[in-house]
Amino acid sequence: QVQLVESGGGLVQPGGSLTFSCTASGIQLSLYTMHWYRQGPEKQRELIANIFSDGHTNYADSVKGRFTLSRHDVNNTMYLQMNSLKPEDTSVYYCNTLYSAMDLWGQGTQVTVSS
Repeated sequence: QVQLVESGGGLVQPGGSLTFSCTASGIQLSLYTMHWYRQGPEKQRELIANIFSDGHTNYADSVKGRFTLSRHDVNNTMYLQMNSLKPEDTSVYYCNTLYSAMDLWGQGTQVTVSS
């Protein structure tokens, strides 16, 4: 079965850090462009980062300099390290890729940034 499974997330204070992981089964992550999206309360889903098969990464301006996306090919997992978190980072975070012309999504992980 082809799937993406996320872990991590939770409640963190402003200025804190969290790390997500997205582990794939049934596909090899390193062959695909992988994405992280987030959707805040009453907001549209936003693309915040992606990593290409060659390891190159891109970030949205809203997270650039604070979030780091990496990939561990042996574990078939990608990681999103989030630092200097702000209340406006409160969202449900999703990993995603395009597989066989279909969007493949993780289950979503809630991050709440609050004091």
